Amino acid sequence: MRVTHLGHACLLVETADRRILIDPGNFSSGFEELTDLDAIVVTHNHPDHFDPERAPRLIRANPRTPVHTDPLTAESLRSEGLAAVPTRQGEEFEVGDVTVTPVGELHAFNHDAMPRIPNVGVVLRADGEPTLFHPGDAYDAEPGPVDVLAHPLNAPWAASRDSIAFVARISPSVFLPIHDGLLSQQGRQMYSGHVLQFSGVEGLDYVDLRDDESATF
Repeated sequence: MRVTHLGHACLLVETADRRILIDPGNFSSGFEELTDLDAIVVTHNHPDHFDPERAPRLIRANPRTPVHTDPLTAESLRSEGLAAVPTRQGEEFEVGDVTVTPVGELHAFNHDAMPRIPNVGVVLRADGEPTLFHPGDAYDAEPGPVDVLAHPLNAPWAASRDSIAFVARISPSVFLPIHDGLLSQQGRQMYSGHVLQFSGVEGLDYVDLRDDESATF
């Protein structure tokens, strides 16, 4: 498995000879020119996860690529004449030899004045490859055993104590910070350091990918 961090919450995951793009949002860059994708996946309909301008252009530029999104984003795309399959918890689908398991239902609570929208994280599994979990914007999903956790490091909805507890509960082999577009480098180091120091996960491998950097697992 090769993972490229395209900024903030956007990942290009290459596994089992498939290329899966997750959450092309407006804090991210480098996804606009991608072609030959095997799937585009969106966890929820906030612009930092689904850029309302560039993501539809990407979909039009990849007309044979299946698009799987939370129900709200699927509805939005259909209104633009674009096809998308709504993802729902427990309804697995296949991308070649990769099994994608949707987990979770709602975005994390932020504020009483902000309605909670659908948020469906995804677990990617394939024989002989590590398992990766991208939760979108929530810490409450139950993904099962996870090798690589793409962990939302910072957000208006996220308290550090909950972030640390999430990593402790999932207990991955690899801690890969994402959702970091609001942080300075010093802030990223502080938040990541708290996770490493306090989560209690033995042997946790910290992989710090900057924008447009890749790692192979």
